[in-house]
Amino acid sequence: MNVLLLGSGGREHALAWKLAQSPDMGQFYALPGNPGISDFAEAIEGIALSAHDTLVRWCKDHAIELVIVGPEAPLVAGLVDRLAEAGIAAFGPTAAAARLEGSKLFTKELCRANGIPTAAFARFTKAEAAWAYVTAEGAPIVIKADGLMAGKGVVVAQTVEEAISAIDQVFAAGGQEVLIEEFMEGEEASLFCLVDGETVVSFGSAQDHKRAFDGDLGPNTGGMGAYSPAPVLTPELEKRAIDEIVIPTAKAMAAAGTPYRGVLYAGLMLTASGPKLVEYNCRFGDPECQVLMPRYTGDLLETLNAVAHGRLSQVKVSWSDDAAITVVYASRGYPGAHQTGSEIKGIEAAAALPDVLVFQAGTKKNGARLLSNGGRVLNVTATGKTLKDARDRAYEAAGLIDWPDGFHRNDIGWRALR
Repeated sequence: MNVLLLGSGGREHALAWKLAQSPDMGQFYALPGNPGISDFAEAIEGIALSAHDTLVRWCKDHAIELVIVGPEAPLVAGLVDRLAEAGIAAFGPTAAAARLEGSKLFTKELCRANGIPTAAFARFTKAEAAWAYVTAEGAPIVIKADGLMAGKGVVVAQTVEEAISAIDQVFAAGGQEVLIEEFMEGEEASLFCLVDGETVVSFGSAQDHKRAFDGDLGPNTGGMGAYSPAPVLTPELEKRAIDEIVIPTAKAMAAAGTPYRGVLYAGLMLTASGPKLVEYNCRFGDPECQVLMPRYTGDLLETLNAVAHGRLSQVKVSWSDDAAITVVYASRGYPGAHQTGSEIKGIEAAAALPDVLVFQAGTKKNGARLLSNGGRVLNVTATGKTLKDARDRAYEAAGLIDWPDGFHRNDIGWRALR
């Protein structure tokens, strides 16, 4: 099978590493890819992910049988729809189905209409009305911008003043509407499910660390590390989340004529009254994908192809009992202003340790030199019989990375290990 993988981050490097293990893999391409992905797939340059017609022509010219869409923006923009029109199978939802991530307001209204447990919310198109609401409700309270925000469009305001400032920022940035939610008490977990219409199959759990610094301090980021499985998401809670949240969502989307196909990533809050939906993502998480792939023992290409063709019930999903953890190396200053272009050394030494993988995210090559090229740059990933084993290996490997312009958190996994 000839396959095209879209994306250039650590998520896509992890997918490429796992996909390449399939005996069914034929020609394997990545657009645009990165230096790490190039170990497994031929990098394609010169085509923007937004250039749908050009991309479709390229797929036809190269007899591509499956396109796997890594990032969310092409999904929301309707790339899967355009591929379907051309008769090319894709793993990922249509634009209408991808609204589950593309519009937080759409998802909240879907939850309200279908009795899906989530935080109480209100929506406002005028800043003044939103100010009055948070003043009356008090803090803590959650302020969200609608649309794609790369994991950073949420403010958990601890004071009314902070909430008002966040509301102003949404409208100042051109937002047309702001979503305000009640603050939910509990621990967060990520549940991944494969969906091919109305069929839903669990595809692992994880917990990530959004804050930039140790102790969950500092600004929100796209994720500074993750581990899988999430011990807090017990089998009983996972079943409740699937039965009460994911399956009703899949059924509602199908009933609306916009069936969901792809991976549905449910961010959950485990409250005293049970799991509630925080938000959906319509793709594998980053860095959660980097801890799911080392644990998956099935044939990933076969699995994703089955979802794309509506045959999810025909494949077996299987997992290792091992735990996995990933530590994100980011450029100093991230998620704010940061420099790129500094040399990174030591990846080979780190990856040579037993049960260690180093997935590249924001990197580029300059001759034989590997340089930083983004905010989140490396994912140092390890597996072990226990989460502590995996963590110790990951940090041993991280210590071998020679990159003075980078930083990482030192406490990934602390919730599960405390």
